[in-house]
Parts: sequence; C-alpha cells; structure tokens
Amino acid sequence: MAGAGFDCDLFVIGAGSGGVRAARIAARHGAKVAVAEEYRVGGACVIRGCVPKKLFVYASQYAEAFEDAVGFGWTTQGVAFDWPTLVVNKDREIARLEAIYVRNLEAAGCEVIRERATLKDRQTVSLSGGRTVRARIILVATGATPNLDPALPGIEHAITSNEAFHLPRLPERMAIAGGGYIAVEFAGVFNGLGVETTLVYRGEQILRGFDDDVRAALAAEMRKKGITLVLGRTFTGIEREAGGTLRAGLIGGGALEADAVMFAIGRKPNTAHLGLEQAGVELTAEGAIKVDAYSRTSIENIYAVGDVTNRVNLTPVAIREGHAFADTVFGGRPTAVDHETIPTAVFSQPEIGTVGLTEAQARARFAQVDIYKTSFRPMRHTLSGRDERMLMKLVVEAASDRVLGCHIMGPDAAEMAQVLAIAVRMGARKADFDATMALHPSAAEELVTMREKWRPG
Repeated sequence: MAGAGFDCDLFVIGAGSGGVRAARIAARHGAKVAVAEEYRVGGACVIRGCVPKKLFVYASQYAEAFEDAVGFGWTTQGVAFDWPTLVVNKDREIARLEAIYVRNLEAAGCEVIRERATLKDRQTVSLSGGRTVRARIILVATGATPNLDPALPGIEHAITSNEAFHLPRLPERMAIAGGGYIAVEFAGVFNGLGVETTLVYRGEQILRGFDDDVRAALAAEMRKKGITLVLGRTFTGIEREAGGTLRAGLIGGGALEADAVMFAIGRKPNTAHLGLEQAGVELTAEGAIKVDAYSRTSIENIYAVGDVTNRVNLTPVAIREGHAFADTVFGGRPTAVDHETIPTAVFSQPEIGTVGLTEAQARARFAQVDIYKTSFRPMRHTLSGRDERMLMKLVVEAASDRVLGCHIMGPDAAEMAQVLAIAVRMGARKADFDATMALHPSAAEELVTMREKWRPG
C-alpha cells in the first residue's frame, strides 16, 4: 500500500506490547509495516517485567504453601530451593514467548528489524546498521526504563528490576528503595525466597495512589511476613565495603547493610536520543511524548503509544492504545481509548486487585459516599494456622447507589478485580451486588453479602 516515495506505510519504533499490537492490526488493515527493536521483541512486560516477575512471585509463594500444607496433613521435609534453576527456567519461558511475538509479526506480514531506530526527520528513520527508511506514518512505542538517581553517591552499586531477574546468586540480604508496586512486589519475592528484606520509602505509607485501607492492610501483612519497612526516609549513599557488603546510609542517620541494593523508584519514558526534538515532536515536562486522545503527537504523521506517553503505564493499556491507533489511522475507525475504570493489580503477598475510585478520590468528587468493607481470615488459613487477613471494600455513591470502586487484598484478588471491572464499567449499583446470589464457600461471596455501611469510630 506504501505510497510514492515511501518504503512503508507504518514504521514502528519499539516492539513492546503496544508496538507489536499496532503493527499487527495495521498490517491486517492492509498497511505495509516495518518494526524496529534494538533489544528483544516483546518489550518490558514480556522480557523483564510483568511475565518474569509473576513467575518469580509464583516461585516465592511455595515456601508458605509448604508450611501451610502441614495443617492439611502433608509432610514436607527435605524441601529446598535452587535460584539458578528458577532463573534458567524463567529464561527458557521468556525465549519461548519472544519467539511467538516474532512469529506473529512475521505471519502478519511485518518486517522485523533487529536494530536501533531513530528519527532523522518527520518521515525518515535512521537504523543503526546505516540504512534509512521513509515512512508515511511513524509510531513511537519505546516504553520506559527504571529510574536511578545519578546524584546519589555510589549509585553504580545499585541494581534495578532489570538486573534482579539475572542475579548470579540469591543475596542473603536485600535493601529495596521505593514504595510503588515494583518495589512492593520484589520485596515479597525476595522475602518469600528466604532473603532478609528491607524496603525503604520516602513516603508515610507504601503504594501511593491506592486506597488507604488497602495500603495500610498490605503494610501490616508485609511486616507479619518479616519484611522491614523503613518509611519516611531515603538513602544518602551506597558504599561497598572490603568484604563486598553494601552499606547504604539513611537520611536522619543510620545505615543498612545488604548484599544487594535495588532501586524501584519509578520509571521514565524512553525518549532520549531518539531524534524526537529534531523531528519537532513535543515532549512534556517529564520527558514523555505529548499526544492527543488518538495518540497523535505534535507532528501530524507521528504517533506514540504506551509508557513513552506516560498516560496510564500498564501493558493492557499500551495494547489497547496500539490497537486503537491502528484502527484510527489504517482502519478508518477513529477510536479514542477510555483511560477511566482500568482494573489493576499488585502482585504483592497477599496480592491486591482494584478497579475504580479510591475512597479519597470518591469523596473529592461526590457529595456523599458510602463505604462497605470487611476483613477476615481466608478459609484456607483456618487449618494452616497462618495469621493473614483478607480485605474487601466497596466505594458507593450514595445518591445514585452506583459502585464507584472495588478494592481487594487477598488470594486471587487480581482475578476478582478483572471480573468486577465489567460490573463497575457498566455502572452497577450496590443493589445489583446485593441482589446477586452468593457463591459459597468462597471469599468472593463477601462482595455480595456486605450490607452494613461502615462508620468510622
């Protein structure tokens, strides 16, 4: 389809989840598509993010599962964990998934280019191998990368989540900087694998932006599991001592000794050295690509999707944005992505699943809000003996009875949040929840049996 003077209709820079989806859908619409990726096809989620992280979460949960099994009559002597085996098996699975991504792109008719691509001008892409490509439409989908504080003395001794997946050996002591979902998830992973784990966060409570009840409940459960939370403080520097131990100083005095220090203090859009400025693409103050509702940048033929735009930085959102872009530009169906009511999960231990407004957000928007919540010990732990609580919370607009938000902490919280998102998006009322028959025995039945409004005090 490429017009006169163009080598392709669409050139995608970055073969992550959003770029791959956009390329495949555009090709399905008849476009001639090329995709450039300098690292590995699949992006952060598949290669060094959600997928390997959840595999590590699964691995770390077995320690408690073996302990809990004793209460159900199992004998579990002789159980042992081998870090290198986990890493090798994880790498094998990631390679399998990458091959599928490549195969799907090629089957759709896309050209996959294993080189770094940068913008030479608004319609020309330069490849690291020396070739240039003229494209009618260019899509930037380069994602984001972990933040490190370059001003922190000794920052070169720290790792990020990228390196955590490839550590040659499991450290005995781990210090993690950050309080977001990546920091919290990795704290659970390393703690579950037997590592003495400390999380240091500048805020008063972990998981800023999540519902306050969920934040407090998770912090309590993390402490029960032996994770040390150091809140309201940050590192002043990292030193490597003679024996290899890392010593991380803390604001306010004191220091932590660890075998590894991991920074999980957020991610920044991958916009540096892409040639965006010389092509005239406008960036936000945070360095993200500024786009409109249809993912178009300040340059008419250049678009961007996913974390590089810093809208909602979640893999399913990038995929939806990529699909909407392709339908808009090549399918003749202008589609704007709705970034409201997005379900999300934190694969902490216990995990969190949430959709809709937090209590604080709802109270800021609506005159009167009703809260329904319950905390209980999951049925599994009546025999395991584990002291772990589950939390469920519904946020309801009083005037309309509409459920504005659902927040869950406990086993299978993410699975429940995905299903609940359908009801919340459809505008379900609390009366609809109440009228739904409970499924017994299940934890989820609490969602349809909470009748008493919560009143503080």
